[in-house]
Amino acid sequence: MDDLYRDYILEHYRRPHNFGVIEDPSASIEGSNPLCGDRITLQLGVRHGVLERVGFTGRGCAISLASASLLTDEIKGKPMTDVEAFRADDLLDLLGIEISPARLKCAMLSHETLREALAELDGAGPAPAKTDGKAEAKAEARAEAQA
Repeated sequence: MDDLYRDYILEHYRRPHNFGVIEDPSASIEGSNPLCGDRITLQLGVRHGVLERVGFTGRGCAISLASASLLTDEIKGKPMTDVEAFRADDLLDLLGIEISPARLKCAMLSHETLREALAELDGAGPAPAKTDGKAEAKAEARAEAQA
């Protein structure tokens, strides 16, 4: 089963969905993970309360780019209330693989950047990541189980 998910992640890394720049974005935010050099720019195009367009550019490890690809697939076309409710745990579930605590920052880069983009849309400062604390606990538990 792990091999299937690894292939799935590699496919999103090699051919990321929604990769590219969108015209006239409602919000555009650059996020980075200085620990490993991952960097993405996420752009959102909102119209009538719906996330009609989403795109990202950047470079990084397979986990960070696959995460951005999966995230953009999941939120594109959704009402903004659904986009705002998307949690870090939801993204971990989409990834479907064991994420070590060391790689959690890579996996969450797109989610953190989304939170910042949503804050830009609201005209506020950076938004805190919506999580119930389970993302970190899940990653730690998975790492312990593998040990």
